[in-house]
Amino acid sequence: MNLPAKDPLAVAARRWLPERLSYPIVRAKKISEATLGYRLARRFPSRVKKLLVKQAADQLPTGYDVRRHFTPRYDPWDERMCFVPDGDLFAAVSRGRASVVTGDIETFTPRGLRLADGSEVDADLVVTATGLRLLPFGGIPLVVDGVPVDLPETMAYRALMLGGVPNFVFTVGYTNASWTLKADLVADWVCGLLERMRREGARTVVPQPDPSVTRLPFMDFRSGYVQRALAHLPAQGDREPWLLRQSYLVDRRTLSKGPSDDGVLQFR
Repeated sequence: MNLPAKDPLAVAARRWLPERLSYPIVRAKKISEATLGYRLARRFPSRVKKLLVKQAADQLPTGYDVRRHFTPRYDPWDERMCFVPDGDLFAAVSRGRASVVTGDIETFTPRGLRLADGSEVDADLVVTATGLRLLPFGGIPLVVDGVPVDLPETMAYRALMLGGVPNFVFTVGYTNASWTLKADLVADWVCGLLERMRREGARTVVPQPDPSVTRLPFMDFRSGYVQRALAHLPAQGDREPWLLRQSYLVDRRTLSKGPSDDGVLQFR
């Protein structure tokens, strides 16, 4: 999907307004655009997909095989969306400076790659972009009172702590928006948590697991790197505060006030 490399509103706001006013205006616009675009795509996937494919076709040469090269087998936001600044990719293809080949790789050859249909792709350099394996928490072993924590058996509290694991907070960004949006909210929430612990003289805080909550996969996302990792990640629950919501607006409402008295967080 095309996006302008320079946002017209941002350019105008920075030209005519001081930064203390232009910054929140531009930030709110970008967040609103991302949220609205995601919701429309999930509610009307076939319409949005048709629009995206048409946009690509309009920028490519007449007769270009858009169905093969620019029509995914999945709906928008089942996997991440690729934004093209000023349509530079489509322009490069149209001018013959770049080409797209779509197919299954059969093997490497001395000159590059051979595809399953028998065609070959010459290559000076091959960059592998599949097979990524996520490493939860960087591989840090979690141990509570001498007992190792079995991560897949835990459940995430507000997608930032683990049930039964004290004094441990992590950040999982959004799959449909900027990672730093969630990181900012979590950082503010932690500051509020530390202030409350200082005020109450608490040394530890731990979300108390609730066995009545139904376990669900941590993420509803079809990208291969997520699917391969689900068995090694904590679960989410079917209701608050164990539910992972991919929504900045919802998280801002629930996290910006700091830790709440929801009966789950235990301070000692």
